[in-house]
Amino acid sequence: MSTPTDQAPKRSSMDRVRHAASELGLEIEIVKMEQSTRTAQEAADACGCVVAQIVKSLVFENATDQSMVLILVSGKNNADLEYFSATYQLNLIRCDTRKVRNITGFAIGGVAPIGHLNPIRTFMDESLLDYGVVWAAAGRPDSVFSVDPKALAKATDAEITSVSKPR
Repeated sequence: MSTPTDQAPKRSSMDRVRHAASELGLEIEIVKMEQSTRTAQEAADACGCVVAQIVKSLVFENATDQSMVLILVSGKNNADLEYFSATYQLNLIRCDTRKVRNITGFAIGGVAPIGHLNPIRTFMDESLLDYGVVWAAAGRPDSVFSVDPKALAKATDAEITSVSKPR
């Protein structure tokens, strides 16, 4: 069971997501779930969709220049960092949880694709475009929003890509 979150505290992470969506022209409704949506499978179960419709917002650091990179990955896929790094001439490494929070304003498990405290280069898994609607974290591990993936890609200026080596 879920409830709309129009009564979220001011300046919360959900407020940042809601404000960013409005500024970007995305029509969303943030839903706070009674159960956890921290993992892709938990989110799919809570949203009543297939795991492939879940957007995993993965934050990495480019070790070459310490810039941050956000990869929006379908819940059914894993990002192949070696392939991805070679394709985009990046040296991606896992990012410290504190740095993720400092750069994005979100804790891991609730990182939204929008509403970050700082600009971040964004890539999107091309397989998310196979669906008319996808579900993404809304700034908390128990909150999500649905969105057209094409609109999300445009709003985030995401580079559409494969996240792993073609088989």
